[in-house]
Amino acid sequence: MKTAFIFPGQGAQTVGMGKDFYDNFDTARKLFDEADDALGYSIKKMCFEGSEDDLKLTANTQPAILVVSVIVSELLKAEGITADIAGGHSLGEYSALVAAGSIKFSDAVVLVHKRGQFMQEAVPVGEGAMAAIIGLDDDTIIKICAEVDEVQAVNFNCPGQTVIAGKTAGVELAVDKLKVAGAKKAVILPVSAPFHSTLMAPAAQKLAAELDKVKVTDAAFPVASNFTGELENSAADIKRNLVAQADNPVKWITCVEAMKTFGAEIFIECGPGKTLCGFNRRIDKTIRSLNIEDIASLNKTLAALKA
Repeated sequence: MKTAFIFPGQGAQTVGMGKDFYDNFDTARKLFDEADDALGYSIKKMCFEGSEDDLKLTANTQPAILVVSVIVSELLKAEGITADIAGGHSLGEYSALVAAGSIKFSDAVVLVHKRGQFMQEAVPVGEGAMAAIIGLDDDTIIKICAEVDEVQAVNFNCPGQTVIAGKTAGVELAVDKLKVAGAKKAVILPVSAPFHSTLMAPAAQKLAAELDKVKVTDAAFPVASNFTGELENSAADIKRNLVAQADNPVKWITCVEAMKTFGAEIFIECGPGKTLCGFNRRIDKTIRSLNIEDIASLNKTLAALKA
């Protein structure tokens, strides 16, 4: 059976994440220490005992989730469980590329830290917003967003859940229109910037310059691109798509469908939370999804795989 490793994005962070891995595995200690050295500050301390507000800052959240996610994929490899294919939601795509050997771990940690900074700098806090739209079809959401200045659908997460982003006033107006159009729920999200919208264009430009300083190699196995929704192996395509990903929508449904078409039968969510497992259930109830975020879930998933 083919196995997909899938990696979560921003929003999955919790204070304390990764600590039991650090306390029990040399691999985890090595990767946390390597990340601290690369960043020049202690992401380990922030994960284990930092305030929730500090961990929620985009420039900290992104490397923190990446470190824990990569630790999980390395622990699976140590158990002889390897990926045939991988994908990640937004930030998670970087974790997937580390797992596929396309980007060096220490480079990825610094890249996503800067990515977080660039995204936050692109739109001042308070001027941009995102909202989750529940229970409305994508075509209607896209049509209504097109009627509002600087608002667009940016995360196609699963059937019945799509996220929109843009200028704060525009998102609030779109939310009202979408409720009238029949959305079961339309909720403004507690985020600090309108990620993956066209307002992130300045962040994409800065990210392109940083990616040019980093060695990106062909992936050892296919990785689903958020930007294209297709499976990519080549270094040139990976690099180009990571830049485009910053100010374009995340096509997560298409990514999952591409991994299924490739033949993936088991999806293992590597990193904090179970968000992607939840999306999988909505995309296709027949997908077998497992998650690993701590030692308890690691042991449970290993037992399930061996059974």
